[in-house]
Amino acid sequence: MSPDAPIGIFDSGVGGLSVLRHIRAQLPHEHLMYFADSGFAPYGAKPEQLVVERVLAIGDFFVRHGAKAIVVACNTATVAAIAVLRERYPAMPIVGVEPGLKPAAAASRSNTVGVLATEVTLGGKKFLLLRDQIAQSTGARFLLQHCHGLVDQIELGELDSDATTSLLRRYIEPLLAQGADTLVLGCTHYPLVQAAIERVIAGSSSRPVTLIDTGEAVARHLARLLAASGIARTTSDVPARLDGYTSASATALSSAFSALLGLDPPTHAVLADPAGAMLTG
Repeated sequence: MSPDAPIGIFDSGVGGLSVLRHIRAQLPHEHLMYFADSGFAPYGAKPEQLVVERVLAIGDFFVRHGAKAIVVACNTATVAAIAVLRERYPAMPIVGVEPGLKPAAAASRSNTVGVLATEVTLGGKKFLLLRDQIAQSTGARFLLQHCHGLVDQIELGELDSDATTSLLRRYIEPLLAQGADTLVLGCTHYPLVQAAIERVIAGSSSRPVTLIDTGEAVARHLARLLAASGIARTTSDVPARLDGYTSASATALSSAFSALLGLDPPTHAVLADPAGAMLTG
């Protein structure tokens, strides 16, 4: 694989832009492709087999477009399908995201950590095993809260609406009442409403509360894998490209890039043929 090949990054919608932001900051010379599978969002409400099928289809799409690495910028997709994706492409660097339980346990002063995520993420065997291991080694207590409907609000662009704030209060205030002083943002969509989360915390807690976002750690891990494989792009002779793809509206994705990241890359609608292959529309 050539260092000039792009990196494919995807999520069930626009949430993965929170991870892409960190990747662009740490790897400014890399060409990037972002796929927002908004036509099938949210993954957290879908059967696991459908999530696996979507992940494999998007992985195939990236490979056909020459990707040298893939970032699964979605906690639900990581839990459900990253192992299958790695089996299909064993020679390719593939990075997933996981809720930051270990750094959260280290940051907590009360030893009580709230975890905000989708139901699929919180019910995954890998996640539960990780929770149990860290709880046993640190003594931390993890309070799990699935946030039904929050991804939908973020996909609609309602980052600061009354409805979104109401959901956040419903999910966050019980965790704070039980003593949580650290909250894990266990879905890549959730950092996009961090400002609203901080306002809810300020109105509900008199003590400091730490928020854990693992996007930066994902970018660092990706950088290490690219360097180890000898495929990191370090030259700036040709400016880094960014292209957006989506299974829904290209206009909506363009608006999300602009509103959330202040970027205006070319965006493309992508359709699926009857066999499930991804075709650029």
